[in-house]
Amino acid sequence: MKRIFLVEDDKEIARHLSLLLDAEGFTVIHAASQKEALEMQMPVNSKPDLALVDISLPDGNGFTVCTEIKQLYGIPVIFLTASGDEASVVTGLNIGADDYITKPFRPRELVARINTALRKSGNVPSEFEICGLYVDTASGIVKKDNKEIFLSALEYRLLLVFINNPRNIITRDQLLDELWDAAGEFVNNNTLTVYIKRLREKIGDNPASPQIILTVRGTGYRLGGNYVP
Repeated sequence: MKRIFLVEDDKEIARHLSLLLDAEGFTVIHAASQKEALEMQMPVNSKPDLALVDISLPDGNGFTVCTEIKQLYGIPVIFLTASGDEASVVTGLNIGADDYITKPFRPRELVARINTALRKSGNVPSEFEICGLYVDTASGIVKKDNKEIFLSALEYRLLLVFINNPRNIITRDQLLDELWDAAGEFVNNNTLTVYIKRLREKIGDNPASPQIILTVRGTGYRLGGNYVP
């Protein structure tokens, strides 16, 4: 289970973020100030995998915390900031931050940015297995029962949406947002249905009774089976 070091002084924001990240399968370690964050030195065997750091803290700023975290743990740092001005953004990136996100932010966007930062840092495996389906995101190889299968660019991107959100129900509108203009193709509700059908036929044993991409009636879809990252 990946550990997130959250440095945030606002109790309500910290509470909501902790609930969100816990639901996504992360463990959250919380510090409410610069002093607390700098004093919370964790042993190597339980060090965090990524830090979310608020720039404005009651006893200092997140820039100092970012520098210290990078030196101690060498992990990705994402800044949470109410200030989207260019100077703050440039300062944060120049001192080593991997990303920043401006409050208020969308939960799905934050989770996606966390997963992206973890993947770039090598802290998230690039290989996935589910119901006999093997996906290597580093090479783009997809195999079913040890036989390579070939997906179109849009089919592959559609599969990655589910793999990257294994615990979430994904609505059709969210899928359309993710796939919009992917591979230079126009995607609407009708073509989305066609692509999901094609993908199920390629990756499943029985498209009439899918085990990998499940329909959640009246809501959307979710990843099924025993997901193994």
